[in-house]
Amino acid sequence: MTIKFGFLSTHPPTRCGLATFNSALAAHLGEAGIAGGVVRVGASGDDPAAEPGVVHTWDATATAGWRESAEVLNGFDIAVIQHEYGIYPGRDGGEVLALLHRLTVPSIVVLHTVLTHPSPGQKSLLERIVAAAGAVVTITAAAHDRLLLGYAVDAGKVSVIPHGASAYAGAPSPRRPQPHLLTWGLLGPGKGIEWALRGLARLQELRPAPVYTVAGRTHPKVIELHGEAYRSGLHRLGATLGIAHQVNYQSAYLDDAALGQLIHSADVVVLPYDSTEQVTSGVLVEAVAARIPVVATTFPHAVELLTDGPGLLVPHKNPAALATAIRRILTTPGLAATLRGRTSLAEPTLRWPAVARRYRALAESLLADVRPVAALRS
Repeated sequence: MTIKFGFLSTHPPTRCGLATFNSALAAHLGEAGIAGGVVRVGASGDDPAAEPGVVHTWDATATAGWRESAEVLNGFDIAVIQHEYGIYPGRDGGEVLALLHRLTVPSIVVLHTVLTHPSPGQKSLLERIVAAAGAVVTITAAAHDRLLLGYAVDAGKVSVIPHGASAYAGAPSPRRPQPHLLTWGLLGPGKGIEWALRGLARLQELRPAPVYTVAGRTHPKVIELHGEAYRSGLHRLGATLGIAHQVNYQSAYLDDAALGQLIHSADVVVLPYDSTEQVTSGVLVEAVAARIPVVATTFPHAVELLTDGPGLLVPHKNPAALATAIRRILTTPGLAATLRGRTSLAEPTLRWPAVARRYRALAESLLADVRPVAALRS
């Protein structure tokens, strides 16, 4: 069956987790010979032809831009909508609901955030989005259960398809003389890097002492509101703790090869996130797929992937616990190898080709339900 997918999301050159996810999903469905196009949510003045595959830009500053975007998506067989609060215009991003109601083709809505304690408006909006969608995907079982328990939704519409991993290859990385800790991704308050720095300061007795790479630009929205205040604060904290010489900040954008080399040079990936709500982490999935031991706080996606899996979980905002977990991996004989070995069963299902096949199967089931009805009406 030939299927034309239309995608609605932020999309490169925008740099955010949602854009990266959508770009990867579209690309891997495209590799399977499936035609598609992207309606990119962007700002005024964006060039809709700036990226291959982008067929239209929903200008978030335009009045009722959802109308034209919906008409473009109606030119495909099925629409895949990436949902995150605040991405779309309107209160809590509510104009995406108007777009969903205007669609004449089946839709799959991918939920990247399911809040435990939403505002009444956020709860009502998400319930109405699920009602309007043909099918809904959560990326973790935790988000699936949270949605069914906390929201009035049709459970039959909701399925779990994991976040895909890109299997960044990169060139073989030479072993570093010091243990290498790594965190990557867009930087901003809530990333918890300050707790990792305090944890690093507790590892000075190790010989050699670890080095820590923090790779990634500051999140564009953080730059817009606060400039580089968070990054500057991290530099000051490192100097105060006496570990500034052990921390390497890489703020340049890394292509796939450079990122792959960096990931595979790490002994431990550290995810000290503050959020207790985070049900999706692309960085976590990439680390697990690369078979790098992970130390993470107990955000929901980490609990799901790392419990009895390829990493160790620690409480939030607890540098002593972070340091203890990192020390265990670096000094306990065989522990790192054991953690890497726990990845092998889950790894194939996390690769993007396998994830894309599941989206295709879901689309086929939706279209199979719609086409007999259309035939009866004709």
